[in-house]
Amino acid sequence: MNIPANLKYSNDHEWVRVEGNEAFVGITDFAQGQLGDIVFVDVPTVGESLGQNEVFGSIEAVKTVSDAFLPVSGEILEFNEALENDPALVNKDPYGAGWIIKVNMANPAEVDTLLSADDYAKLVG
Repeated sequence: MNIPANLKYSNDHEWVRVEGNEAFVGITDFAQGQLGDIVFVDVPTVGESLGQNEVFGSIEAVKTVSDAFLPVSGEILEFNEALENDPALVNKDPYGAGWIIKVNMANPAEVDTLLSADDYAKLVG
């Protein structure tokens, strides 16, 4: 299972990559594997400010729909538009081209409350 050491993780299987005051958010390799073939990603919250652990959208796979939770509070700046035409990018490259949203963090210290790669590996182990 792929769990990059440079990212932080939530108990809900989202990952965060911090760049300055912005964070890219997606779902983990474990989560996409559990969901199966992803057919649609819905993020109706672009432009909204949400709190940590609030639902920012949903991920639809062939057999299920799962809520996506925001690991850090802030304003949803951007949705990865590549997912509109190819939602399977989340399956193929969950930590790269399959990122879901970009967030302007309201409280960057919240990143420190997230799991390290080692801690996440123990969670899903």
